Amino acid sequence: MRFHLKAAILSTFVLPGLGQLYKGDKVKGVVLILLVNVFLLAALFQVLRGIGPLILSAQTEGPMAAVQILDNRRYNSPGARWLLNAFGVLWLASALDAALAPATHNRDDKK
Repeated sequence: MRFHLKAAILSTFVLPGLGQLYKGDKVKGVVLILLVNVFLLAALFQVLRGIGPLILSAQTEGPMAAVQILDNRRYNSPGARWLLNAFGVLWLASALDAALAPATHNRDDKK
């Protein structure tokens, strides 16, 4: 079993799926990049959906109402927790796969 350092760095620090693309696993890399984009768009939707009432209450009712809405969103939003956990699992799986899975096309052999 060979450790692919460049692929692990790409998938860990740049974007999940880039390490797989570097190793030649095109289908797996594209699927991981698409999943990451779906998670990021879902997170953006969650943030934008929650920020509207927060800004409105801060302007109309004061900062204490905004804090109350923020606490309510934090404790009553299981979708955000699921999204964060799924994104973390995807990131970890991508990094481990890039580092440990065998490459279909090794760029280091060309040198």
